[in-house]
Amino acid sequence: MLDIAPDEIQRLRSLVQQGLQHDLLLLTGGVSMGKYDLVEQVLAELGAEFFFTGAQIQPGRPVVFGRVQGRYFFGLPGNPISTMVTFELFARPMLEALAGMTPRTLQFLHARLKSDIKAKTGLTRFLPGTLSGEFERAEVELAGWRGSGDVATMARSNCYIVIPPEREKIPAGEWVAVMMR
Repeated sequence: MLDIAPDEIQRLRSLVQQGLQHDLLLLTGGVSMGKYDLVEQVLAELGAEFFFTGAQIQPGRPVVFGRVQGRYFFGLPGNPISTMVTFELFARPMLEALAGMTPRTLQFLHARLKSDIKAKTGLTRFLPGTLSGEFERAEVELAGWRGSGDVATMARSNCYIVIPPEREKIPAGEWVAVMMR
């Protein structure tokens, strides 16, 4: 475990170089587009090869993955829910592979939506939900999510409702994909 890096290039570079002594470097925060989001810049200065920068998901859009100095790295977003989602989707499979395991495939269930959901189109959304029932009686509802920093809602939820990027409204009663957490 490394220290928390200040928003300062020299110290961040030093900590990243320390982290590169390991098989995988996981960074959280500093990968968005703000003035103090310096992770990509520091990795680029160290000669990083970026396999992807950003994902078409919400929460978790600002995520990076690549290799530098022969080591893999992930830069996960700093907001807690974004970090949780991107870890499950991207980092956990890599950790399992590096540990010699066969990475688990993502498991999606289906449940009937208890109430309408409205979402902006363009991104696949992973919204905290509460799943109840089983088999053909499985139901899911939004957990009152207020954004990617809403840790209290995550504590009350047990899954993510997955909203496809082309869907603006999903009516109650429709079957939706659910990713357990």
